[in-house]
Amino acid sequence: MPQTEIPNFSGESLHCIRGERTVFAGLDFSASSGSALILQGPNGSGKSSLLRLMAGLLRPASGSLFRDGLTIEDDPEYHRSSLHYVGHYDAIKPVLTVSENLSFWAGVRGETKSVGAALERFGLSPLADMAARLLSAGQRRRLNLARIAASPAPLWLLDEPAVGLDDDSVDRLQVGLGAHRDAGGIAVIATHSDLSVGPVKELLLGRTKELS
Repeated sequence: MPQTEIPNFSGESLHCIRGERTVFAGLDFSASSGSALILQGPNGSGKSSLLRLMAGLLRPASGSLFRDGLTIEDDPEYHRSSLHYVGHYDAIKPVLTVSENLSFWAGVRGETKSVGAALERFGLSPLADMAARLLSAGQRRRLNLARIAASPAPLWLLDEPAVGLDDDSVDRLQVGLGAHRDAGGIAVIATHSDLSVGPVKELLLGRTKELS
C-alpha cells in the first residue's frame, strides 16, 4: 500500500480494559481521507487510551482496527510507519539542538528536505541552534508538534495538541492540520480546546455525529 495514501481508517466494537476497569466497550469510528475526528469526553473517558489503541501501542480486549478494509495486524509495519502519534510526553532529545531533533525524526523516515519548513511552520527558526534542554514548556511542545511536519505521514493521532501553546502557536497548528487534510491525510484529535480545523466528526462514547 502506498504510504502517501490512507483512504480509510476505522474501528469496530472496540473494548478497552485498563487494570481491571472497562474504559469503553462497543466503540465504533470511521475516518476517511481528508477528514478529522475529534475525540471528546470527560477525563477518564478513554480518549488517550483510544489514541494508544489506534497507534498500536495498546491492544483492544476485543474488536478490530482497520486500514483500508484490512486489520492493522495484517500489515503492522505499514501501520506504524504511516502514522504520527503525539501524546502527553514529548519525544525530544535534550542534548540535541532544535534543528538536530527534527533532523533525527525526519531521518528515521528518510526525509531530509522538510526540516526547514517544519521549523518555519511552528515558529522555531530563530531557535534552530538552541539546545532542546533550554526550551520553555511551550517551545518544547511546539518542537514536539513540528516533527509531524518534518516527516510526512498520512495519519496523525494527537492527544491534546493545543495544551501549552499560545494563540499564535495554536493558529500555526490549525494551519498545519488544514494542510494535512487538504493533502488527503486524516487527523484524530483528543482535545478540550476549540480548534478551528474545518468540518469534523465528533466521537463521544462510541457514537459519531457530523459537525459544521
